[in-house]
Amino acid sequence: MLKTIFMGTPDFAAVALNALIASPHEVSFVISQPDAQKNRGKKILPTPVKEAALAAGLKVMQPEKLRNDAETIAAIKNAKPDVIVVAAYGQILSKEILEVPRFGCINIHGSILPKYRGAAPIQRAVIDGEEETGVTIMQMGEGLDTGDMLKTARTKVERKTSEELYAELAALGAKLMLEVLTELEEGRAKPVKQDEAKATYANMLFKKDGELDFAKPAVVLERLIRGYTGAYTYLGGEVFKVWAADVLKDIPGSSPGTVIGTGKDGIKVACGEGVLLLKEVQAAGKKRMPAGEYLRGKQIPDGTVFTKAESDNSNGRN
Repeated sequence: MLKTIFMGTPDFAAVALNALIASPHEVSFVISQPDAQKNRGKKILPTPVKEAALAAGLKVMQPEKLRNDAETIAAIKNAKPDVIVVAAYGQILSKEILEVPRFGCINIHGSILPKYRGAAPIQRAVIDGEEETGVTIMQMGEGLDTGDMLKTARTKVERKTSEELYAELAALGAKLMLEVLTELEEGRAKPVKQDEAKATYANMLFKKDGELDFAKPAVVLERLIRGYTGAYTYLGGEVFKVWAADVLKDIPGSSPGTVIGTGKDGIKVACGEGVLLLKEVQAAGKKRMPAGEYLRGKQIPDGTVFTKAESDNSNGRN
């Protein structure tokens, strides 16, 4: 049995925490990011990791900046952990903290390192059209996801959304973490250095990254819709979200962004290459729904143009 401290924040990390709680290993306490406003700022809610920890009766600490929080750092040192397990915590750990546990700090990262180091590896893998992705348990160092790899597992991306991969990799990462803890305890862990020449970065996603540019190929936009939760365009000057789409073999025959057909299956939109069929949509102020259902209440004539933020020609015809 190892004495652990767990650090994490979102659902991805809560899956690992629950697995750790159910294992023979001891969890001294949990560290998570401060509670944040959700639902358009209406209410401050606990992080998923905090919820899981409190449900198990564990103490939770939530420093604004861990590096400068003397109380939390002292608690970590006083606990004398064998290992600190980290999953999507959201703050960089200082050398002072990294050196506390006898087995160091291990991190559950949602990619096959050294590819997609950084904040958004799962989403970027989908958006970039990767055939496979995975999860890596790594020994943490002072660099960003640069530490030695302890164990890796892979899975096919296929037509999965980032949300589907997120759940799959969370479960895979939790299983892999427990295997690594056993190997550390038994002295069987075999760290492997990352190949720096193959390193890539998955930068954080911002709102602008989710805007659909119909001048791009339909296959690129379909990946963006699967990878970016709530990809969007503009219709009549208002945000129009697209939650699911298919690539059609149709020849566009119209300028990018132009609606070239509608029906129960969805909304056909011309792209720079190919045609995108919008299958699940959400108009401003409305709930998300199948495009066919949306069209029963709101007609979109052929020739209507979906626009980008800087323009408003949505009622124009091609």
